[in-house]
Amino acid sequence: MLAVPGLGQRAAAEPAPARAAATAGPCRAAESEGEAYTVCIVDLKRLRLRLFWLGTDGLPYSSLSNLAEKQGAKLSFAMNAGMYDKGQAPVGLYVEEGREMKGVSTANGPGNFHLKPNGIFYVKGERAGVLDTGRYLKARIKPDFATQSGPMLVIDGHIHPKISADGPSQKIRNGVGVRDDGLTAVFAISERPVSFGAFARLFRDDLGCRNALFLDGSVSSLYAPSLNRSDLSRPLGPLVGAVSR
Repeated sequence: MLAVPGLGQRAAAEPAPARAAATAGPCRAAESEGEAYTVCIVDLKRLRLRLFWLGTDGLPYSSLSNLAEKQGAKLSFAMNAGMYDKGQAPVGLYVEEGREMKGVSTANGPGNFHLKPNGIFYVKGERAGVLDTGRYLKARIKPDFATQSGPMLVIDGHIHPKISADGPSQKIRNGVGVRDDGLTAVFAISERPVSFGAFARLFRDDLGCRNALFLDGSVSSLYAPSLNRSDLSRPLGPLVGAVSR
């Protein structure tokens, strides 16, 4: 992976709060196969990784800027964290602070979420993981935080069998993988539309993730105050962010 100096923000971005812009953060510009990405590497021993959906008013945070305003300077990065319905509720499993707010979905259906195997990103203590849904259920994990999405991008070092090398679907995409035995979570968002294949290879070949999960496309958004970036987007559902311990 090659660093990309001076990578610009997408047009749909607004300035991040100035109070946090000078602080070094986990996000960096990167390049893979000629495509530009922003990659955020979270050391779970240093930062607490958590999920956000509903605020204290019981309503979805809905936007990264609203989440940043509520969390303040302790929020070093955030992005959208999985698919959601018209009411901004998670489509599949959602766990926050150990409380399951939406159950696992094993249903069949259309769209990326149902491109089996789909999977679950979870955090338990100072470790994170990505497992396909079937293996997650068999493991009987009791996570602190979890979100379900699909499809899996990388499964035990192999690209999802239904993802072609470079299919016709090109979208802005974001996802998450893990490495270092779960001590490091790796998030990525493309700066331009990319194929599923290119995005999966980014995680496997460049970011060293043996397991990685697609979070969403088109609505993919990033908050990275160290890059002076806070993407605008349509109303969002679950969000993931890193906060100081």
